[in-house]
Amino acid sequence: MSCRPFRFKQFVIHQDRCAMKVGTDGVALGAWVPLEGARRILDIGTGTGLIALMLAQRSAEACHIDGVELDPAAASQAAENVMSSPWPDKVTIHTGPIQHYHATMPYDLIVSNPPFFRHGQAFANTSRQQARHTSTLGHQELLQHATRLLTPEGELAVILPIDEAEQFQCWSAQHGWNLALGQRLIPRPGKEPNRFLMLMSRNKNRHIGQDVVICADNGRYSDIYSRYVAPFYLAL
Repeated sequence: MSCRPFRFKQFVIHQDRCAMKVGTDGVALGAWVPLEGARRILDIGTGTGLIALMLAQRSAEACHIDGVELDPAAASQAAENVMSSPWPDKVTIHTGPIQHYHATMPYDLIVSNPPFFRHGQAFANTSRQQARHTSTLGHQELLQHATRLLTPEGELAVILPIDEAEQFQCWSAQHGWNLALGQRLIPRPGKEPNRFLMLMSRNKNRHIGQDVVICADNGRYSDIYSRYVAPFYLAL
């Protein structure tokens, strides 16, 4: 996987010290998640700082984003990416496990591109193994800490594979969470959906949006996905 910097319209993501590189999951979540009314946002497992910086670009000027990252090398690089961006005062990176993270005030929104491998697949790179497996942050733990760190009206946004998303919704219901907004991603025409964008709430009713095909038959991004990412990608 390439370690070259990934250049967006308004910021650059350096990623040579991060196990997880810039990818479709993170970009889709950062472009999709609703931000209306959010003044304090937490990015759990921020990695390169990608989602935190996308939300900094999209959010109101008074909004502040905290990113928490377990891996010290990734956290250090995320902080450097923030400092070289247009929003060094709007985003703060914290190093350590979310289990030990304590905020001075609750958040309006938590976003996470969480680990989703529970068993089976192994990675030679220890940091990549940590980033992709739920051994460091199980989905029920994520829900528990979201409950701890959010306001009563706060929302949790995640992206997961379809089968993991179904289990996540079952666990969410046990913690008093509902699927407020959902959207499935399809890699290309004729394929089955493989990712589910979810906004979880303890108050709002369920709404499932139209499936989004990422790539059209010609190999280029579809019109609807292009509208999501147009504010960020240099070329589509």
